[in-house]
Amino acid sequence: MLISRRMMLRASGVALGLPILDAMMPRARAAAAAPRRRFVAINLGLGLHAPHFVPDSAGPNYPLSPYLEVLKDFRNDFTVISGTSHPNVDGGHFSDKSFLTTSPHPASVGFKNTISLDQRIAQQVGLETRFGFLALSTGGVGLSWSRSGVQIPAESRPSHAFARLFLEGKPQECEAQVRRLNEGRSVLDATLDQLRRVRGRVGAGDGERLDEFAEAVRETEQRLLQAREWESRPKPRVDAKPPGDVKDKGDVTGRARLMYDVMHLALRTDSTRLITFFETGANAVPPIAGVSQDYHNLSHHGMDPAKIKELGVIETEQMQGFRGFLEKLKGSAEGDSTLLDQTAVLFGSNLGNASSHDSRNLPILLAGGGFKHGRHLAFDRDRNYPLGNLFVSLLQRFGIDADTFGSATGTMRGLEPA
Repeated sequence: MLISRRMMLRASGVALGLPILDAMMPRARAAAAAPRRRFVAINLGLGLHAPHFVPDSAGPNYPLSPYLEVLKDFRNDFTVISGTSHPNVDGGHFSDKSFLTTSPHPASVGFKNTISLDQRIAQQVGLETRFGFLALSTGGVGLSWSRSGVQIPAESRPSHAFARLFLEGKPQECEAQVRRLNEGRSVLDATLDQLRRVRGRVGAGDGERLDEFAEAVRETEQRLLQAREWESRPKPRVDAKPPGDVKDKGDVTGRARLMYDVMHLALRTDSTRLITFFETGANAVPPIAGVSQDYHNLSHHGMDPAKIKELGVIETEQMQGFRGFLEKLKGSAEGDSTLLDQTAVLFGSNLGNASSHDSRNLPILLAGGGFKHGRHLAFDRDRNYPLGNLFVSLLQRFGIDADTFGSATGTMRGLEPA
């Protein structure tokens, strides 16, 4: 029988963060007592010049590269990973679509993405905070993709992200939000009723797809219930002024620093435990001393020494911004440890060589998260190791029973819990 797609998608746009409430079932209370695991993914869309990032040798005693020299105070808090990529992920800049999903051929006609790593983790921990996740960007597009392969809109203005996290709306605005949440639940109830009626009139294959959709509807219904409870609770207060927004589109590092500050506050207040941040770059000249050319143009340096020198100035500034983020995380106490100890921070790029649009040999760094660090894991540069294996290790760190994710073949070799 033919089923209207419109009927199936009535409630598909709801995606709200979930808290743990006092009245939730014992399973949720047990989760609250467990260590708070967090995950942050940061992607530099215009890459990192590999000779300035990748160390010359592997192991624990590797010499710091110029970019890693910026992070020298955190040497024992991160692992450098080289010689990895996602198999069959090509397409130059389009490969950013697959950075957290591993889906092949993102530039191909009819490309269909899959769920991103952060959203897979959100299925496990998204119910424990006010916001199940934050998708952030400096240029509108983000890194997060739903279970159905739909890109999740990203917030690119730090002021808006801060307001959503920490500023209270007016009473009438809160009341209106509660009404919208109630209306959303009524739509979901109607959708579930329709699914029950249709379920008995379709074949086994369609039945399985309907069951998957019904499960997604139930998860959304639970999110709506939790979100409605949060509307009656005050947002956390922070000792920080609301940030302004950098108007200069070329000031990529200035915009990133503001977003890093918001990200730290979001994690420190446990407003969310999952953040993705896409630094998209810019077709403009950054206001940085020593830089006179368009950032995107510099990333396509063609091994021109003058261009590489200016690119190095920009990317060193980006490393400085990332250093500041790590510093804030390590300086925030979390029980007997630090926020950095409880937060796995994936930092890198979907491009191994932005100059040639090559998505092999990706520059990757993993900080914090309760892993043994202080070493360079160097895999084969000619026959790359699957980066998805790192994703499986991260899933298992969150207590998720997973042996694979996308193109992964197992957990990452050489990466161990602390």
